Amino acid sequence: MFPTDYPFAPPAIKMHTPSGRFQPSTRLCLSISDFHPKSYNPAWEVSTILIGLLSFMTSEEMTTGSVSATEQERKRFAQLSRWSNSTGRGTLNNGKTAQKGNIKAGDGGAKFKEEWPELDAENWKIMKDGRIDPKTGFAIPEPGAAAVCAPGMGLTRPSGSQAIAGTVRDGGAVVVGDGSWLRRNKFLVAGAVIFIYVAIARILGEGSK
Repeated sequence: MFPTDYPFAPPAIKMHTPSGRFQPSTRLCLSISDFHPKSYNPAWEVSTILIGLLSFMTSEEMTTGSVSATEQERKRFAQLSRWSNSTGRGTLNNGKTAQKGNIKAGDGGAKFKEEWPELDAENWKIMKDGRIDPKTGFAIPEPGAAAVCAPGMGLTRPSGSQAIAGTVRDGGAVVVGDGSWLRRNKFLVAGAVIFIYVAIARILGEGSK
């Protein structure tokens, strides 16, 4: 989202589709975004900003707006982005796309279909073959089969993977962590490390007097 005084001011960067790397519809804290206007360079072109975003997306660095997920979970949410794009996150009107509008507000996938018709047709084929409900993104179980609990293109949660806690932000699911003890208690661990460091420093300091 470019401000009126671009390129003299940085853009805000959001990704509206689920990816397992970024929280949908959430401003990303990057050196190339409006989170850090002092580090922004007006000489940067749009292509430079996109390359920077791609570089961050393929890294493991954490920042505001990013999430932690396993490789299998990210693949599943990347598949879920097909449903999100072509249905406007399930905002279809009687199974049909609504009038062209803002993707963020939910236009039933009309804007995506107009701009990328080939990709839209591919997405719908994949959803049809995978028996995906266009309204929810959940797999429709075969008659007599047990219901599939995990959302997204008919893929179940990988064996050994932690369940994903989620909340809805502008219609998109937010993935939260991988559930490991270290991630849940990272601030406690950091505090303990600092305390031990200070204690050792004081002991050594008193011993040298």
